[in-house]
Parts: sequence; C-alpha cells; structure tokens
Amino acid sequence: MGSRPGVPASVPCPACALADGTAPLPGGTLLRTAHWTVEHCVGPLGVGTLLVKPLRHVTGMHELTGGEAAEMGPLLPRVAAAVRACAEDCEQVYVCLWSHAGRTPGHLHFVVQPARTSDIDRHGGAYGPALQVAMFRAGERPGPDAVEAFCARVRKVLAAG
Repeated sequence: MGSRPGVPASVPCPACALADGTAPLPGGTLLRTAHWTVEHCVGPLGVGTLLVKPLRHVTGMHELTGGEAAEMGPLLPRVAAAVRACAEDCEQVYVCLWSHAGRTPGHLHFVVQPARTSDIDRHGGAYGPALQVAMFRAGERPGPDAVEAFCARVRKVLAAG
C-alpha cells in the first residue's frame, strides 16, 4: 500500500483490504488483470454497481504507470458492457472516477453503475451525480443474495471476453 496524504500509515485502506482479501467482499473478485481488479460495490449504489480499481494503491490518475493506463482503456468499456448486459431496467451505465473518502485522497476507483429506471423514479427523478447522492443519502445497501446472483451473471460475461 502506498502513502496516503493526511492518513497515518497505521490506518488500513478499505479498498486495498477488499482487493487483497483481508476484508469480506460480497460476490468476490469478478476479474483481475495484471494491474486492475473488478468487484461489486459494497456501498449503497445498488445491485450491479461495480468498481474497477488498480491493484496498486494510487490516489490519482497522474500516479498510474504506463501499463496501468494501457490496461484501463479497454477494461472500462468491457466492464460497462458487462453491466449493461446483466442489469435489468438499465437506461444508462455511468462510469465515473472517485478517489476521496472524508475529503482525503483515497484509493482511486472507477464506479460502473447501472442507472435503472426504478432507481431514478424511486429517488424523485434524480439521475447522474444527483442519483448517486440520493442513493448515498438513502443508505440502502443491496442484500448479499442479490449481489451474489448479479456477480455470477456478470462474471460469465466478463470471462467470455
């Protein structure tokens, strides 16, 4: 794990702990490349929201190596296509970069989220960043059975290439 500005070295990185198996990860690792890992989000962004993150602890795009950047390019559309294929009621797939936690730079990760009609309607028509904010405010985390079922489907799509 790399240094994290403003965070004591004794404080573990939650994203690293999920990736290295020291924290429970519902659905398990969905895909691992030489530089990246894909897993289901453990937060309140709904079933089918995946995270694409570097295996190495980095907090910004400017820290990516050439190899990490080269792998990222084709990986993000591949994961977005898998989410689109597996998520029901999906109007759009959002792909956005997050790397803050408590206003401290954290482990860089891309959120690949199905924007479902049902979620948009449930949150008063909110979409885009407003939908994500509304989902965080609601704090509803998906159940483990639904996560496991989605992960089984998306794992097959990702394995097919």
